[in-house]
Amino acid sequence: MTESITKPWGLSVFGAGSVRVEPQLVRVKPTVDVLEPSADKAFQRAGLAVSQLRQVLRGHGIPDASVSGSRLRLSSEYDGYGSGRKFLGYRCQASYSVETEALDDLQQLIVDVVVAGAERIDSVEFDVHNKPALRDEARRKAVAAARRKAEVYAEAAGVTLGTVLHIQDVDAESREFSNYRGHGGGGGSSAGDLAPGMVEVSAGVVLGFSLGR
Repeated sequence: MTESITKPWGLSVFGAGSVRVEPQLVRVKPTVDVLEPSADKAFQRAGLAVSQLRQVLRGHGIPDASVSGSRLRLSSEYDGYGSGRKFLGYRCQASYSVETEALDDLQQLIVDVVVAGAERIDSVEFDVHNKPALRDEARRKAVAAARRKAEVYAEAAGVTLGTVLHIQDVDAESREFSNYRGHGGGGGSSAGDLAPGMVEVSAGVVLGFSLGR
């Protein structure tokens, strides 16, 4: 079975670009999560943990403006299903996002937050302040990569590369971008951990070119 191009019009190529820089800040997302036999005790214990958490953050020099959080949420907790379901108690939760530039203090901050009553750390994400400018640089690299690829295809096919007829942005956070890279876009992605290397800002683009003889 052979595949055919039903509507030939030119050349379409994908290009990816990325910029890697040292992280300038980190976002830690701790969560207070308690389970008690009564709603009052759950609220009481969670409220105490939240108060202690705030004190710890201020002790690390993190202003309240750099902390975003949710209100206390209460829900009934059960084990099992149907007639055999057993009531476990009341779960009270509150999640926070804490932003700080003190990267060297990160490990101690996490330890102190957990000791203060945060039962889990949902994520640790490293980031930079000037991401829009870095994204623009990555986009320029993506366009250059797409053009280089198009030139290779045109040369190999014995045709001349014409003007750009179509430009399609590919969101670097989308599944579409991952699919494109998985088919030859190249490159990798960064993951935040407690020993950050570099923050990678990526961009992707699809360029459509006309072709000449």
